[in-house]
Amino acid sequence: MSTTMLRPPRNLADPRVIPWWTVQWLLLMAPLAVAAVAAYWIFTERPLWLGAAVAVFGVACVALALVAPRAYYRVERWEVTGEAVYTRKGWLTHTWRVAPMSRIQRVDTARGPVQRLFGLADVTVTTASSAGAVKIEGLDHEVAAELAERLTARTQATPGDAT
Repeated sequence: MSTTMLRPPRNLADPRVIPWWTVQWLLLMAPLAVAAVAAYWIFTERPLWLGAAVAVFGVACVALALVAPRAYYRVERWEVTGEAVYTRKGWLTHTWRVAPMSRIQRVDTARGPVQRLFGLADVTVTTASSAGAVKIEGLDHEVAAELAERLTARTQATPGDAT
């Protein structure tokens, strides 16, 4: 019987993940701010109070895009031991995931176009769990490839049926 314990993972994502997440947030928030300004300009009589509210909304969108990635970087953790893959994510609700080696069915790496610009990759560990895969985001692409290779070798050597 395995003695896998829930414990705080030790590793942070690669620091280059902060600009990558910032770009993602800006790609989401900038259109919202622009849409709010356009709607104010096109569909209203431009009352001053509403203009001030739209301006505050636009500034808040950009501020969130700049602050959220840094805050998220501080709470996201991961670690791989001989027994399991550990992750912890979330600001308000901390989500802890443990994937024992004997339950791992598949290990994947992914690199989107913006990730490639920053030299980053994600590792996804698929298990027999109904909760879904365990994802480690924002690793250096070479670290991600080495981790996927190591996990694959370790899971093949671990007895169990991965179900």
